[in-house]
Amino acid sequence: MESCNILIVDDDLRLRDLLERYLVQQGFRARGVANAAAMRRALAEHHVDLIVLDLMLPDLAGTEICRKLREQERTRDVPVIMCTAKGEEIDRVVGFEVGADDYLVKPFSVRELILRLEVVRRHNQPTRRGTSKGPERVLRSGTIELDPDAFIVRVGGKEVTLALLEFRIRSRRCRASASSRWRAVASTRPSIAVSM
Repeated sequence: MESCNILIVDDDLRLRDLLERYLVQQGFRARGVANAAAMRRALAEHHVDLIVLDLMLPDLAGTEICRKLREQERTRDVPVIMCTAKGEEIDRVVGFEVGADDYLVKPFSVRELILRLEVVRRHNQPTRRGTSKGPERVLRSGTIELDPDAFIVRVGGKEVTLALLEFRIRSRRCRASASSRWRAVASTRPSIAVSM
């Protein structure tokens, strides 16, 4: 996979520096900042492909930052991996609900972070977001369409936004269903990605 620009937002200087150095060694372009204000400046000055975001920052909660990223056109589709010491189920659920693409609990292995970065990037590649020229495989049932390759769900032709985890669950259920009401059909229509 080609290199990408990763922004690390964490107030722990030692962890931020460690992640930045390791990511650079692994072929990524990484930059670290300590808070939401510095993150806003970095986003204004640099192209960012992915954000590693701490949940507990001194100036603004990571959940609020993620929510704001999803509301802005410019950052709406930038993948976010939350890395935090808060590992309770409710914390993870809230993280996904506000738009995180993945959630990693501290302490974590740097290798695991690299693997998660690669998975999130793979799921956010342009061809997976419906811009490829080839036909897409779409699962349909009545007025519901689910495109597992582009992460798109439509009900009655209208796109529905699902969190990534919910999309994965629904996609697995659709694939597992042997019911004749679900069938794969070729479609060459243009599409728009689900906000994640």
